[in-house]
Amino acid sequence: MGDMTGIGGAAQHGFRPMDRLIDLANAVRSAPGLPRTALAELLARHGEGPDDLTDEAFSQHDADDLRGAAARIAHLLAETDIDRAALAINALLAECGARPHLSRHGGHPWHLHVDRGDDASWAGWFLASSALALAQVLTEYGRIPWGECAASGCRTLYSGTGPGSARRYCSATCASRERVAAHRRRKRQEAAGRET
Repeated sequence: MGDMTGIGGAAQHGFRPMDRLIDLANAVRSAPGLPRTALAELLARHGEGPDDLTDEAFSQHDADDLRGAAARIAHLLAETDIDRAALAINALLAECGARPHLSRHGGHPWHLHVDRGDDASWAGWFLASSALALAQVLTEYGRIPWGECAASGCRTLYSGTGPGSARRYCSATCASRERVAAHRRRKRQEAAGRET
């Protein structure tokens, strides 16, 4: 299992832990019964090698547990209070036995793992690596730079670790749609105010 690290989720040797945890959380949130094969494809896009994703190495049981772990991370990503988020991250790190160690496997260069070792479960690995990524980002930004899209009808989770002010939307499309809706509401209110 590949890992990361890099402050703010920056890729090191191809690993982008914030992207991975956001993608997995959104995938499981939108399809709670996401099939094992779809999870394996998503993991492959995030650097997992074919040997790690065979039916034996990534079983149906592993996929079930990983879906549960991704749902837990999705819940944490929707947290808006920095203190509650920090406490939840600390709890995950403690639960996962997060003792940092360097690992090299599957043709990857040495990289940091924070799980119980190379034999950690997929769920344990995902929870530990996600907690570390979130902890790094939280400390780097001093605020929660992730969240759930503020656009009405959209529940997509996002990571706002890029430059600029804090994000509220998952995409430019949602931000634009909300600006247009707000503009139309103001125009209707102004028109209604003139009629009275």
